[in-house]
Amino acid sequence: MWPKYAKGVDLESGGPSALYPGMIESPDLRWAFIRKIYMILTVQLALTAAVAAVVVSVKSISHFFVSSSAGLGLYIFLIILPFILLCPLYIYRERHPVNLLLLGLFTLSISFAVGMSCAFTSGKVILEAAILTTVVVVSLTLYTFWAARRGHDFNFLGPFLFAAVLVLLVFGLIQILFPLGKISVMIYGGLGAIIFSGYIIYDTDNLIKRFTYDQYVWAAVSLYLDVINLFLSLLTLLRAADS
Repeated sequence: MWPKYAKGVDLESGGPSALYPGMIESPDLRWAFIRKIYMILTVQLALTAAVAAVVVSVKSISHFFVSSSAGLGLYIFLIILPFILLCPLYIYRERHPVNLLLLGLFTLSISFAVGMSCAFTSGKVILEAAILTTVVVVSLTLYTFWAARRGHDFNFLGPFLFAAVLVLLVFGLIQILFPLGKISVMIYGGLGAIIFSGYIIYDTDNLIKRFTYDQYVWAAVSLYLDVINLFLSLLTLLRAADS
């Protein structure tokens, strides 16, 4: 028996509560999934802000990591740790509760790296970067939901964004080995901000249409990395401009 629709509803749009035209799955289930992802993301960002605030306010922490060889070695390990954790996190992304445990460790390691980046930055620059990040994330998220509702698809951005990240990584490596000055640092930060703004649109579109219900941890990781990398890119840009 065919489902009944209210008068005036466009059947091709998937119903009045569909997130995008032609939606087959239940909109209520997808909305519940989306709310779950943003709840996890909110906890991650709150934890990051708390850890970063401790690292910034307790000067002895940052001093330990930059004033001794043991501290420097531990600092390098903690910077590499998120990349190490990404492998088991991807493998066990659908296995509860291991995925949540790995997600917590991953978030803590990233939070420490963010705190160390902020420890040697003025409070004004940190506040500016945080405000800009919030405005960009909220604006692009609302835009992506609006665009998806009208049938726009952003899956085509994937290869371009991946290539852009590779260019950014090579640019950063060149900057480390052969410092090119303040202007190049600002260019690096600006390019990073643009690229990760694109990733926010791309991953939000995947959240709406493509992530399965068991991939909630990996969806949260994707959006979390987008937000953190956008913040760090803006921080790099504003810090260079302020120096």
